[in-house]
Amino acid sequence: MEFHQVNAKQGLQWILSGFYLFRKAPLAWVFVCFSLMLIAITMSLVPLLGKFIFTLISPVFLAGIMLGCKDMEQGRPLDISHLFMAFKTNPVPLITIGGIYLIGQILIIGLVIMIGGSQMTDMLLYGKRVDESELMGVMSNLLTASLITLALSIPLMMASWFSPLLVIFHNIPPIVAMQKSFFACLRNFIPFQLYGITLILLTILSIMPYGVGLVILIPTIFTSIYVSYKDIFLNEPLRFKNNESGHNYQQANWVADNTAGSKRIETETKQQSHESESKAVDSNSGELVQCAHCNLFVPQSEAIKDKEQFFCSEEHHKLYQPKNKSPS
Repeated sequence: MEFHQVNAKQGLQWILSGFYLFRKAPLAWVFVCFSLMLIAITMSLVPLLGKFIFTLISPVFLAGIMLGCKDMEQGRPLDISHLFMAFKTNPVPLITIGGIYLIGQILIIGLVIMIGGSQMTDMLLYGKRVDESELMGVMSNLLTASLITLALSIPLMMASWFSPLLVIFHNIPPIVAMQKSFFACLRNFIPFQLYGITLILLTILSIMPYGVGLVILIPTIFTSIYVSYKDIFLNEPLRFKNNESGHNYQQANWVADNTAGSKRIETETKQQSHESESKAVDSNSGELVQCAHCNLFVPQSEAIKDKEQFFCSEEHHKLYQPKNKSPS
């Protein structure tokens, strides 16, 4: 499975095309995303373990949403069943991706705790106050930990960005899928920079009116992932199809062809029948004449004419002639 390098402006185009895909079924998208958020909140109520489990299975939910994007592109509707569809098809490799991502997150958090020390941990987790003399050291450790977190989280996110799609659409093993996803994002780093900056700005704007804009932004992010996958791996834009209308058109053409064929056969049959009838009429409706010898009526076209008289056969013609010779 090869990937392509795209122009920098495509980072913005992914968001625009994703929003267009969202507009095709806005209510369905809001319902699917709200259901996913409700599942995440419900699982987070389980202390510690719930968040780990959701992180583990989140690639399965993402793959199901991507299947929904593909179905929409092919003219089929999006519904809540798409959210769980990947659990029925190929869940193990997707959960493997979630497990690798979870392990990476745990290692990053552990490294941050080691660098920040117990004072930073107590301040962040428990709100513990620190003295002014210790504040500079804690802030320095916090800045270092933040930079390390960013430096390690971005590659992990790059490896996880396309991997669920490669598994669900191309049946690629999870490790290979994560490698391809990482190098695809790395090769298109500039478009992804524009994409990321635009999403950050849109997130700020969406949060301002009491977070109402997130209702549109969150589905658009999901759809933009599918658009970026098509652009980078398939090198093609969104191509919407309407299977139902296409099927109707095909059925209409089939019916029209059969109707035209039936009409053509019927017309030819009528023409042949008309020709037969015409021949019969021509042969039967000719003017009848009476044989001068035997007085039999025959069609004029079949009679033998001699001056003003007609004969049904040559024999009767010869037999009649002697009778009408004048005596010498």
